[in-house]
Amino acid sequence: QVQLVESGGGLVQAGGSLRLSCATSGRTFSRYALGWFRQAPGKERDFVAAISWSGSTANYADSVKGRFTISRDNAKNTVYLQMNGLKPEDTAVYYCAADVRDIPTTRRTNYLYWGQGTQVTVSS
Repeated sequence: QVQLVESGGGLVQAGGSLRLSCATSGRTFSRYALGWFRQAPGKERDFVAAISWSGSTANYADSVKGRFTISRDNAKNTVYLQMNGLKPEDTAVYYCAADVRDIPTTRRTNYLYWGQGTQVTVSS
């Protein structure tokens, strides 16, 4: 089992920045990839970014490339999502997820464990 708890969401104006954090616990002896997804009201849960255990591989959705950066600190069992240049269309609930096979995939169904989510609202 892996438990994930997101934090850092909030209300920000367009062009602003936020940093989301996701603290993990449980199978900390295992090597697993971590990803961020987001879901806007009435829409599917979409991939945002993912990172391998070593941090050597990171993938991003085209919509956030150049604006968002994913990173992780394994000593703190935490993954981060630095979001810069936020746009109103980035408004969503952001979820952290773990893939115990250490594959930083874009596929939502590959992730076995999920957090409860944190709300990000970007005003225009």
